[in-house]
Amino acid sequence: MLAEKALDLIRELKRTSGGTLPPFNEDKIRQVLEEVQTLFEQNRDTAKYAAEGQHDVLAAIQLRHAGIQRNKRCLLAYLYNRLENIRRMRWEFGSVLPADVKYNMCEHEAQWFNQYNRLLANYMRSIGESGGLDLTQDMKPPKSLYVLVRCLMDHGEFETQDGTVILLKKNSQHYLMRSECEHLIRQGVLEHIVQ
Repeated sequence: MLAEKALDLIRELKRTSGGTLPPFNEDKIRQVLEEVQTLFEQNRDTAKYAAEGQHDVLAAIQLRHAGIQRNKRCLLAYLYNRLENIRRMRWEFGSVLPADVKYNMCEHEAQWFNQYNRLLANYMRSIGESGGLDLTQDMKPPKSLYVLVRCLMDHGEFETQDGTVILLKKNSQHYLMRSECEHLIRQGVLEHIVQ
């Protein structure tokens, strides 16, 4: 069926919309691009007959052109949604993505992520006082400056803003400033204990 492979890409995104990034499907994209090229060449060949006055081929040309347009829309939607997922993960996980997400990215997506990281870091350094403002720190407005956290894994030493060194061992509990431990909570090293 016309443009079926492009629709498969969209279905693939819909199946894995639970906060994960599916592997980049380069083979399916290549097949869609080959289909677009084939339809374009068929239209180019058929257009010669239409120029000679055979108007019965116009419907076939329009149908192929609609298939080309649908393939383009599906490819753009696939790529756009993947980039939106990667952008959302940057705000959720910070500047270091989990290994499984990095593994599922293509080279161009990794380059885009690095450039987005760089632009965001430059922007955050340029605003606020004393070295900038970390916009990714508080995704939700904090109710208090200090939070009680439990360490979920052995992480090693952690130095706070006032110079105190804390040993983050599995199942240890600490009372830390939210701004200092927000990234560790998002990375899954610490767990916020709600009292």
